[in-house]
Amino acid sequence: MTNQQNVVVLDVKSRGVRNVLPPTSMPVAKSFSPHDLKMLLMKRFETEKRAKINAWVDSMRASSPTRIKSTASLPETDEKSPWIVHHPSALSMFEQIVAASKGKQIVMFLDYDGTLSPIVEDPDQAFMPREMRAAVRNAARYFPTAIVTGRCRDKVYSFVKLAGLYYAGSHGMDIKGPSKSCKYKKGNQRVLFQPASEFLPMIDEVYKALVEKTKSIPGAKVENNKFCVSVHFRCVDEKSWDALVEQVRSVLIEYPKLKLTQGRKVLEIRPTIKWDKGRALEFLLEALGFGNSNDVLPIYIGDDRTDEDAFKVLRERGQGFGILVSEVPKETNASYSLQEPSEARLLILACNFQLF
Repeated sequence: MTNQQNVVVLDVKSRGVRNVLPPTSMPVAKSFSPHDLKMLLMKRFETEKRAKINAWVDSMRASSPTRIKSTASLPETDEKSPWIVHHPSALSMFEQIVAASKGKQIVMFLDYDGTLSPIVEDPDQAFMPREMRAAVRNAARYFPTAIVTGRCRDKVYSFVKLAGLYYAGSHGMDIKGPSKSCKYKKGNQRVLFQPASEFLPMIDEVYKALVEKTKSIPGAKVENNKFCVSVHFRCVDEKSWDALVEQVRSVLIEYPKLKLTQGRKVLEIRPTIKWDKGRALEFLLEALGFGNSNDVLPIYIGDDRTDEDAFKVLRERGQGFGILVSEVPKETNASYSLQEPSEARLLILACNFQLF
């Protein structure tokens, strides 16, 4: 007891009586009626909801930059910008690609929209130019060639119309090999892989709900891509983007096994499984017999945020080249860049003539 009392006395002397004794008036917690508490919680919920919607709209703006003229016409000071230095044109670096391909099998991976076809206002009108189809047809004669897209596999096949290709639709969740025999014989051509089949009824439900929900937003277009749903906002007034996000989120709240992601002028609803274009690339390399091979050079050309998963896989493997198609600088895991689909066609043609 004596020791404890001494401690208290010493504490009083060192800190002062005011610091030890309790204050004369302690703050009293405010009491809320059930109604007040309900209103407070609703206000907090709305604030958090608005913050999330604003974050999505900001992200939509960031992924939809204003178009600029190609670097071919930019002043040298702009062309030598730090981004171009780190992601030079694949055309200007073609000799390095040729050198890296010596003794190796090229495998070509191609996104569709914005890579093989121009970005258009109506996604149903994203037709592949005749010259691009000829270039891709020739590529498939010499290299295993795959179309990797967020589109429904059947839809993209109706655009491309080439039977000798691998098609990976729905961001790689629907993969099928060539429907006819190819010159390239190694590996399994009869590929059919659908890791998200159990989600098909759910995707159909969400598609129908979103069609109804977005009717009030002019320009919005909902597309059923079999294993995912795309909500295109390319023709939606920017002032309505927040309303669009709110409508999409209001549907998804009932489906915790689905997630909302974003591409180029599109919101995408996808299953929460760990599968993306990068996993699809790895799966196809394995199916082709190159899973752990050093004798392969994958080349992946794409323009979208979803292609970054494939670029990242190539960078982590230390194998091949990711090539971003973009008129503006973007944060990317790609090694090289191209300005537009016409440059992608030139690169494919160059590969056809030089790398077989």
